[in-house]
Amino acid sequence: MTISKHLACWIFTPVLAAGLCLTTDAQAQNAPAGPLTLQQAIDLARTKNPTLLSAQQNLQAVKAQEIQAGVRANPNFGFVGTDVSLPAQGASNPYSYSLQVSRLFERGQKRRGRLDSAKSTTEQTADQYHDQERQTILAVKQSFVGMLLAKAALKLAQDNLNDFKHELDISNERYKAGDIGKIDYERLDLQLAQFETDETNAQQNMVQASYLLQGLLGIEKPTDQFDIAGDIVPPVLTTTLPELEQKALAARPDYQAAQAAVRVADANVKLAYANGTTDPTLEGEYDRSGTYNSAGFSINIPIRIFDRNQGNKETSKYLAQSSRFGEIAARNQVFTDVDEAWVNYTISKTLAERYHGHYLDESKDVLSIAQFAYEHGGIALIDYLSAIQGNRTTTLNALNAYAQTWLAIHQLSYASATEVAP
Repeated sequence: MTISKHLACWIFTPVLAAGLCLTTDAQAQNAPAGPLTLQQAIDLARTKNPTLLSAQQNLQAVKAQEIQAGVRANPNFGFVGTDVSLPAQGASNPYSYSLQVSRLFERGQKRRGRLDSAKSTTEQTADQYHDQERQTILAVKQSFVGMLLAKAALKLAQDNLNDFKHELDISNERYKAGDIGKIDYERLDLQLAQFETDETNAQQNMVQASYLLQGLLGIEKPTDQFDIAGDIVPPVLTTTLPELEQKALAARPDYQAAQAAVRVADANVKLAYANGTTDPTLEGEYDRSGTYNSAGFSINIPIRIFDRNQGNKETSKYLAQSSRFGEIAARNQVFTDVDEAWVNYTISKTLAERYHGHYLDESKDVLSIAQFAYEHGGIALIDYLSAIQGNRTTTLNALNAYAQTWLAIHQLSYASATEVAP
C-alpha cells in the first residue's frame, strides 16, 4: 500500500507540474510581451476582437450572395415511358418513350439587377463593418485613456503615501522630542488613513481599467501583468474645424453606408420592374413509338394579367426615396458630430492648459512652503493639512483634465473618421 501511494505521487506530481506549466504558458501567450502603445492596442483589437471577427465573417457571408445572384436558371430534363408494363403488340400497341429538355429564359435583365443589388449590398455591409470597427477603436482608445489615468492616479497615490509616511516619521521624532503635542501627531497619523485609502482605491481602479481594455483587445483571460505605455498629457492639435468636416464627409463609414443604401434601393427598383416582365420557357422533345421517331417543341409564356409585380414596384420606389432622406440625415449627423466634438475638445483643452501651465505648479509650491513652515513652527497643523488636501485635489483634477482632453481628441477622431492626434 505504501509503494502504491509513492508510485501514485511519483506519477501525479509530474502530470500536475506539466499542467501548471501549460496553464502558465497559455496565459503568457495570451498576454502581450511588454507594454502596449495605443497604436499597438488598436492593431491588436483589429485582429483579435471577437466582435470584429464576427462582423468580418458576416461580411464574407453577404459577399457570397453575389455568387447566388449571378446564377442562371437550370435546365429541366424529363423522361416519360408509356405502356412499358404491357406486352408490345406490333403497331397497335408499341412501347412509347419521350425525352424533354426545357429551360426558363429570364427577360428584363433580371440577372443584372440581382447582381447590382447584391454588389451594392456588399458595399453597404462593408461600410457598416468599417463603422463598427470605428466604434470598437473608439472604445479601445477610451479604455486606454482610462488605464493611463488609473496608472497616473496610482503613482500619485503611492508617491503621496510615501511622502506623507516620511513626514509622519519626522513628526514622530518631533513628538518624542516634545516639539509637537500628542493631538497634533495623532491628527497627522489619522491623515495617513486617507492616503492609504487613496492608494487602495487607485489600485482597484487600475485593475478594473486593465481588465476592461484587455477584454476589448480580445485577450481571453485578463492578467495582472498587462501594461500599457503612453503620455497622460495630451498634445495640441493643429487642424481646423472646416478641415475636419470635409475629411469626415469623405471618410465617415456610416455616411458611406447611407450612400450605399441609396444604390441598393435603386438597384432593387430596377429589379422589381425586371421581375414584372414575362419569362418564357422553351422546351424541346424527342418521341419514339415503336419504330417511329419524332421531335417537337413548345413555348410557354405566362400571361401576366393580374400579377405584374406592381406591389413590389411601388414598395421599392418608396424605399428608394426613404434611403435618400436617410442619406441626408446621415450627412447632417456628420456635421453635428464633428462640431460637437470640436466644442468639447476646445473646452477640455482650455481646462487642461490651466492646470498644466498654472494651477499644478502653484499647488506644489504652496505645499512645499506649507511643509517647510509647519516643520519650523511657522503655521498651524490645520493649515498644513489644508495644503496637503489642496495639492492632492489639484493634482487629481489636473489628471482628470488631461484625460478628458484625450477623450475629446479621440471623440474628434471618431467623429471625423481620421486620426487627429499627431
